Amino acid sequence: MTNLMKQAQRMQRQMEESQKELETKEFTAKAGGGAVEVTVTGKKEVTGIKLSQEVVDPDDVEMLQDLIMAALNEAMRMADEANSELMSKMTGGLNLGGGLPF
Repeated sequence: MTNLMKQAQRMQRQMEESQKELETKEFTAKAGGGAVEVTVTGKKEVTGIKLSQEVVDPDDVEMLQDLIMAALNEAMRMADEANSELMSKMTGGLNLGGGLPF
């Protein structure tokens, strides 16, 4: 039981450290062949949006909105995927020794 508690505490520290590291990572996605680029952090905060001049057309604002939304959704998906991989790696290594004693 003592080993299980130590292992759980170690895993919790590792998860906290990894989560902090993930929060500082940036995920960049592009849409429209690179005409729109969005960057988000692991905390899902937008840190940058780049638009190429040819995509800024006052007569077609809808297309620009769609491209921004597509790039943003992809960047968020990338951040979610990295978070899921982290959680899977952390919880997959937990050896409960046949289950909990109750």
